[in-house]
Amino acid sequence: MNSALDNDRQREETFRTVLQKADEVIRSAEDRNKKLHRICRLLADHFEHYDWVGFYLVDPQKERELVLGPYVGDPTIHVRIEFGEGICGQAAEREETFVIQDVSKEDNYLSCSVNVKSEIVVPILKEGKVVGEIDIDSHQLAPFTKHDRVYLEKLAEMLSVLF
Repeated sequence: MNSALDNDRQREETFRTVLQKADEVIRSAEDRNKKLHRICRLLADHFEHYDWVGFYLVDPQKERELVLGPYVGDPTIHVRIEFGEGICGQAAEREETFVIQDVSKEDNYLSCSVNVKSEIVVPILKEGKVVGEIDIDSHQLAPFTKHDRVYLEKLAEMLSVLF
């Protein structure tokens, strides 16, 4: 039991560090895409179960379509996703976080890689509208805890200033 508690404390401490570093990135003078890419790298480097970390951004020309933005990890064929399509599209349409601990149990999952076992998608909202989302794939089954959700939602709030 103590090791689970220790793991939770460690993950929470790591997230606090990541959020502090993310805040520095957000406040930097770099352009938005560079900032988003640095945040992808920050997340991937600090959490071994984050095998693919990226952003999907709402296409300003087609308000109900997501376009692949900066990411780290293997290339994906899913460069455009309609709202409602797949986990990312559902998260955008419903404006809520999706935590999928086993993607094989999802009918609407868009497979990016045979290695992906789980996914978390967190919408980024600006003035009550989805402007983008954080998408994270893991090669592990059920790796996401309440800490992943809580802190990634805090990060999404922080990122809204970039839109």
